[in-house]
Amino acid sequence: MTIIVKYIINHLNLIINFEKMIISPCISICKTDPKTGYCYGCGRNNDEKKIWKTMETSDKWKVENLTVIKKRLSGWQLVSFEESYKHKLENGISLFKQKLLNE
Repeated sequence: MTIIVKYIINHLNLIINFEKMIISPCISICKTDPKTGYCYGCGRNNDEKKIWKTMETSDKWKVENLTVIKKRLSGWQLVSFEESYKHKLENGISLFKQKLLNE
């Protein structure tokens, strides 16, 4: 194989793997409720935020954690999270950051 073909194959593999990635639930509203210890934006606690960042964390754990944190949120907070997380999945940026860029 030529160097160019290997380069193209590597980049295609990166694109395929990116499509399979489970994106962090952080929606850039990083304030922790002092009473519960959960982030107002994503519903995670500090330990969960650290676990999301490690390379060893399995996709299974991430999927289960997304379910857990959605159960923690309710009302407008859940609606806001789901809207912003969906936007992040589709556009690569949270609604909050998108609005900051548009100002």
